[in-house]
Amino acid sequence: MGQSVGVIGLGAMGMGIAQNLLRGEFAVLAYDLSQAAMARAGDSGIAIAASPVEVMHAADTVVLSLPLARHVEETIEAGFAAGVFDNRQGMVIIDTSTSETAVSRRLAARLAEAGHGFLDAPVSGGPQGAANGALSMMIGGDAEWVAKAQPVLDSMAAKVIHVGDSGAGNIAKLVNNMLVACHMLTTAEALRLSEAAGLPAKDALRVINSATGRSALSEVHFPNWVLTRSFDSGFSAGLMRKDVRLALELASDAGCTMPVSELVAELWSEARSGLEDTDDFMLMGDPAAHAKERTDD
Repeated sequence: MGQSVGVIGLGAMGMGIAQNLLRGEFAVLAYDLSQAAMARAGDSGIAIAASPVEVMHAADTVVLSLPLARHVEETIEAGFAAGVFDNRQGMVIIDTSTSETAVSRRLAARLAEAGHGFLDAPVSGGPQGAANGALSMMIGGDAEWVAKAQPVLDSMAAKVIHVGDSGAGNIAKLVNNMLVACHMLTTAEALRLSEAAGLPAKDALRVINSATGRSALSEVHFPNWVLTRSFDSGFSAGLMRKDVRLALELASDAGCTMPVSELVAELWSEARSGLEDTDDFMLMGDPAAHAKERTDD
């Protein structure tokens, strides 16, 4: 086993990341609040830690896969309080969470003062991409730390794009996911029109995906999870709402007017969509999921 890598957060994304790092012959130490998740990780050969602080003490590189920016900040602050970053140099924290630009920049500056690197490195590709090492990763941070972490990054993702300084990865991810939220609604609406006018959705998709209306939603998501009615992409409506909210907050901070995205945020709300936070976001493509919206209108 080679360089030690810690993984904090073993959810749908973190588990796949940890397993790919293990296959990449890294020594992997992991932690999650869920005992069941840690048991699954242990069964696959991943070493298990008793706390996030233990992971950070032991690892040369730490990958975070956490739900919210505040969880990332709390984890790093716990490391500072425990002296994790004292008396050593050159540790790299890779945050794969969809976080907040201001938080990433603040953490990067603080860790840099202590001689360590922080990369905001959100990912695209879902649980399947995490499991297969086929993620796309957009990275913000100092080029020195990107270079140092490159072997770890390459084990997690098929595409690693360094887009700029700290926070740039977060911006790129929020812009991307805002488009995903929009594409879900526009693709679903277009297919409802096709069905209503007499052309089955699967036949309309054959044309869309060979023409200029195509997107990842029409090429991958609708054929795999909507038309099959499995609705199990592994990404929740609640996470999509969070990303849309963060994108609009970023727009507000930047003084950027986003009228289409504001409408999309309203349509994605629980009240308009009828979807609970725990529902798979692909249910937004199901005509039945829009029954409440039509009734309200």
